[in-house]
Amino acid sequence: MEVKKMKKDNKPITRKSKLGKIVEDYPAAANLLMEKYGLHCVGCFAAIYETLEEGSRAHGMDDKEIDKMVDDLNKTVQEKNKK
Repeated sequence: MEVKKMKKDNKPITRKSKLGKIVEDYPAAANLLMEKYGLHCVGCFAAIYETLEEGSRAHGMDDKEIDKMVDDLNKTVQEKNKK
């Protein structure tokens, strides 16, 4: 599976990133969301409108869990960009 690399002008993934955009731009991040964090909603039609934070809250995640997830997502994207 091909993973898009972050461009220099791309911002990192944040709480306010749209789930649909994360999935579109970074398939490896989408896999992490589903496998590690149980956010299978990334395939839902509402994901294009919902932020990472909104989806996480709907699944009962607190601030600490969301911050950890954002860090993990950005690390995953950075690792894929090195390859």
